[in-house]
Amino acid sequence: MVSSELKAVHSHSAKGTVLNFNLGPDEISSIVDSLIHEGKEIQDAVAAQTNPTFDNVIVPLATRENEQSAQYLVVTFLQNISTDKSVRDASTSAEERLNDFEVESNMREDVYKVVRAVFDNKSEMGRVGPDDRRLVEKMELQYRRNGLALNREDRRRLGDINKEILDIGVHFSRNINEGDGRILLTRDELEGLPDSYFEGRETGAEDGVEKYVVTTKYPDLVPAMQLAKREDTRRRLLHVEETRCPENIPLLQRAARLRLQAAQLLGYKTHAEFVLEENMAKTPQAVAAFEADLRKRLNALADNETAEIESLKKADKSAAGETYTGLYSWDFRYYLNLVKERKHNIKDEEVKKYLPMTEVTRGVLNIYQEMLSLRFVKVADAPVWHPDVEMYEVWEATEATFVGHFYLDLYPREGKYNHAAVWPIRPRFERSDGSHEYPVAAMVANFPKPTPSTPALLKHSDAVTFLHELGHVFHSICSVTKWGRLHGTSTEHDFVEAPSQMLENWGWEPSVLRRFAVHYQTGEPIPEDLVKRLVAAKNEGAGLSNLRQVFFGLFDMAIHNTTDSNVDVNAVYSRLREEVGRFKNGDADSWGAATFGHMMGGYDARYYGYLWSLVYSADMYATRFQKEGVRNAQTGLDYRHEILQPGSSRDASVSLERFLGRKPNNEAFLRSIGLRSD
Repeated sequence: MVSSELKAVHSHSAKGTVLNFNLGPDEISSIVDSLIHEGKEIQDAVAAQTNPTFDNVIVPLATRENEQSAQYLVVTFLQNISTDKSVRDASTSAEERLNDFEVESNMREDVYKVVRAVFDNKSEMGRVGPDDRRLVEKMELQYRRNGLALNREDRRRLGDINKEILDIGVHFSRNINEGDGRILLTRDELEGLPDSYFEGRETGAEDGVEKYVVTTKYPDLVPAMQLAKREDTRRRLLHVEETRCPENIPLLQRAARLRLQAAQLLGYKTHAEFVLEENMAKTPQAVAAFEADLRKRLNALADNETAEIESLKKADKSAAGETYTGLYSWDFRYYLNLVKERKHNIKDEEVKKYLPMTEVTRGVLNIYQEMLSLRFVKVADAPVWHPDVEMYEVWEATEATFVGHFYLDLYPREGKYNHAAVWPIRPRFERSDGSHEYPVAAMVANFPKPTPSTPALLKHSDAVTFLHELGHVFHSICSVTKWGRLHGTSTEHDFVEAPSQMLENWGWEPSVLRRFAVHYQTGEPIPEDLVKRLVAAKNEGAGLSNLRQVFFGLFDMAIHNTTDSNVDVNAVYSRLREEVGRFKNGDADSWGAATFGHMMGGYDARYYGYLWSLVYSADMYATRFQKEGVRNAQTGLDYRHEILQPGSSRDASVSLERFLGRKPNNEAFLRSIGLRSD
């Protein structure tokens, strides 16, 4: 029986080792000193082994990863969530120092020599278990991909390059987090925005006129781009968004050049060729073929969508006595939303009334409890990094068996990471005495905050995002692996989004929505007619919306699957956005690539994976859950055991085939976005 209540316990009784996020700059620095010192001692001892075995080489190295990972991840996580700038600065510095140490560690020839000796020892590899063999294979491959087969000078050069790339990534992300833009606009200029948008909003004077402050944080930016009727308002706001962080363009330019140099030192033609070797796609050619085929199919949908949007904008211009000059990037969200409103009578303001954050949180967590046969307990007075943050224990639903912890940090604030993402803070791993450590994960988001007159209310897309991100949380929580390196979301990068994407489907299931979508004032469930209209509008604009994802993937490949070390990242971004996305950029200079955080956040030569993994997520949902029922407990357990539990202890293709009962195909994916598979 799955509990439908999220009961609270006090932090002093919370199960498992509770992590400490209340660290000052000096403590962070001291932890980094210890991590580096202990890491060097272990590596030195391992390198000195004259008879290398799994037990005296691999186990110490992997145990160090297991035991140190939580400290490493806590001190580097703080830069994204701390309210204290000095702590964020110290966390950034910590990541730079730890990155440098990891690069040095991965370049140690003496350590690689003994790891390679174990890898080459058929007798030793034959006596250990499958998880142990997988661990050795991944370790050896990592050393080789870090240049240990190169001569000394090339190794030194590669190490310097990798350190610089990591440093660039830290600064790139920090600039985005702390470089929010803002603009002052009058109520008239924000015509079309609901009254709730202005409640509690900061104001400021400009030219003697009192105006509203609108920032580039999601809860400000997205509603304005969707609802502001005045084109000039949308143009100006998007310009503010796309002209922040100018310092990131030369950083991304430099990173692309360095990645190419590193790949070529290792014998690859391009950075993409190097990256994709470890992914399901395997080659840039496979990615190019996938995106070209999908782009061709999506263009057929987008032709009709563009024509429909053009007719709306032409009518608006005609009514205003203005000349129509085309569709621009600042029109994208506004007119897609307008089409949904007019064709399906769907308005975010109407839907939001039925999605108060408290009820969505309760409902979404109950979905995961039921599906995965788990039980969540909210921890009262938890040791968290901000009063808004909630901490939960995870237990087996029908047993007194503890599973792990997760945290929810859902509202925007100054200096905080400004999108939605999940950080695996501690992996699950086994100890030599037979005990194991419990996993921890944290979801960080920027959902709308409560106003003076209403609680926090979510758009339907916010609720879908909530479902998606929690998918990553439970990929970490439900993974059961012997070694931390193989845990949770450490799968192939073009599969890692699939489990989360599959859970987005629950946000479109009428029976699921009616379980938690209730009016924030009356408690009445969402009307059946509204649910039908919402679901009917799901694929409205699917062609253009998915072409936008194709654009991001093509841009990624354009700067990472090239031998041109001087590729102009901003020019490529601007050109491809118009060519693929069909909306003009306008005449004003901008640099949208500067805030494309994925390019320095681990998605370089991997962004295609969002669409690639949708193929798998759609297949899993249609083949098992849609046929067997979204509340089918056995299907949920099969999913937990075959997809989430293995982590990267086996290839994702094996996990998929075991869950599906066959090899995956793209038929369900194409149907899900309104396309035929022929």
